[in-house]
Amino acid sequence: MGMTDRKAQLAANLAKVEARIDAACAAAGRKREEVTLIVVTKTYPASDVRILSELGVRHVAENRDQDAAPKAAACSDLPLAWHFVGQLQTNKVRSVVGYADVVQSVDRSRLVTALSKEAARAQREVGCLIQVALDADESGRGARGGVGPGGIEELADLVAGAPGLRLEGLMTVAPLTGPYAGRQRAAFDRLMELATLVRRSHPAANMVSAGMSADLEQAVAAGATHVRVGTAVLGVRPRLG
Repeated sequence: MGMTDRKAQLAANLAKVEARIDAACAAAGRKREEVTLIVVTKTYPASDVRILSELGVRHVAENRDQDAAPKAAACSDLPLAWHFVGQLQTNKVRSVVGYADVVQSVDRSRLVTALSKEAARAQREVGCLIQVALDADESGRGARGGVGPGGIEELADLVAGAPGLRLEGLMTVAPLTGPYAGRQRAAFDRLMELATLVRRSHPAANMVSAGMSADLEQAVAAGATHVRVGTAVLGVRPRLG
């Protein structure tokens, strides 16, 4: 597919997603500007990121450092905020801190320590979301990363006190197992309750990242401030590499 065709395709997809967000906001009685679209560009090339930027996208997300680092470098001239949303190993933290404006997948104290150290070293401030696992028990960990509800407060305090880090709020992925499996709206409502608790101690941490291509309406209805959409914008394509 030529670049003009790809641009037309992405523009059409983006318009559909924007219309869905508009409708969801209207249905929930929310202002459209209360919800930020983050386009998940994992497995898609830097050329797509460039087109998205031309189309007005300002937030993109990646979930693997080995894909993200070269792409972010190739797109460093663009006015984009980069979000890291995947499970993050401490040995990748130095690389991720080099380009990520926000790490949405903070789920353990060792990761907070590593992020803080590298952010201070790079003289950058990195926004952090605590990833909440609604498929975990109170203090356990989720299948796709994340900390159980009982572990949120301690981690939030740790991030808030860590040099180079800024506590932004909470993130979740609708769980495939456990009491919230198949109940996205209930999961997102629970996340909002947890976010309210966090804001009691950290009033500025008002970002709530929830909802993807299949369930963005439920996330907007629950009160999410950021939705992470990949497939609905970029289409389904084979992995790179």
